Amino acid sequence: MLIDLHTHSNASDGTDTPSQLIDKAINKGLDVVALTDHDTTRGWEEASQALLHHPSRSAMKLVLGAEISCQDAQGISIHMLGLLFDPRYTPLREELEKTRENRLSRMAKIITRLNEAGIDITIDEVYAQRKGDATLGRPHLADALVARGHVASRDEAFAALLHNKSKFYINHYSPSPSDAIRLIKEAGGVAIIAHPLASQRGRTISVELFDELISAGLDGVEVDHRDHSESEKSELIRLAIERDLIVTGSSDYHGTGKLNQLAEYTTHPRQWEALEARADASSSSAKVDSDEKWRGVVQR
Repeated sequence: MLIDLHTHSNASDGTDTPSQLIDKAINKGLDVVALTDHDTTRGWEEASQALLHHPSRSAMKLVLGAEISCQDAQGISIHMLGLLFDPRYTPLREELEKTRENRLSRMAKIITRLNEAGIDITIDEVYAQRKGDATLGRPHLADALVARGHVASRDEAFAALLHNKSKFYINHYSPSPSDAIRLIKEAGGVAIIAHPLASQRGRTISVELFDELISAGLDGVEVDHRDHSESEKSELIRLAIERDLIVTGSSDYHGTGKLNQLAEYTTHPRQWEALEARADASSSSAKVDSDEKWRGVVQR
């Protein structure tokens, strides 16, 4: 059973439409795939309809979620995967919108720094790389740099200019990880911290912060991920066992321009079942906008 709980479409910074993502996931033989665009649920409807009306009549399950941008008190960037939450829960929806809006001013500041270093690029060129009102992110800037001929690929853009340790990097407003977890849980979902020890991305969180997040309701930790070294994976497995966290693995697929491939890392079925059970338990007490129970899984 193939389960990939972290993918992106062009509703944020992926290159595939939600429909294309569903088609590729089915062709890959996935049994479960989660759509987790950055700070948005805007791809949910298209992805859901694509699965329901797919000509293959696939039995694949689509898990609806989002990757929420967070930062701790030290300014360390932390990404929280929220799955199976009710998008109608107003406080969470408003927080996602606030984070999306602040990405715009952050992008302008990054571009200013690049221009000051002699790298000619404009905000209009970056906007031209995104689809509609998709969540703006550094991959769109990377694509604009490729189009201008400054670099050859997204990977090169991140390696040379846009990584978290770069002098051009700037944080944007985002909730604390504890607040993000609280909102996800109030909306009936489950919270998994994404690639928490990926040191090549920048500074990583401390074990002490893990304890704080667990107290806030953290359900799981993404262990198997391209950006984790074997030693980082081992450390996370040990922590998950000690603190009773669910373990996930996933591709963090973004489409073309990044090496990540669908299902290159996956989640064990028993771990997925445990996440679903926690979401069911959370939904029974979720502070959602409607009395109707929300279930963020789509299947034929």
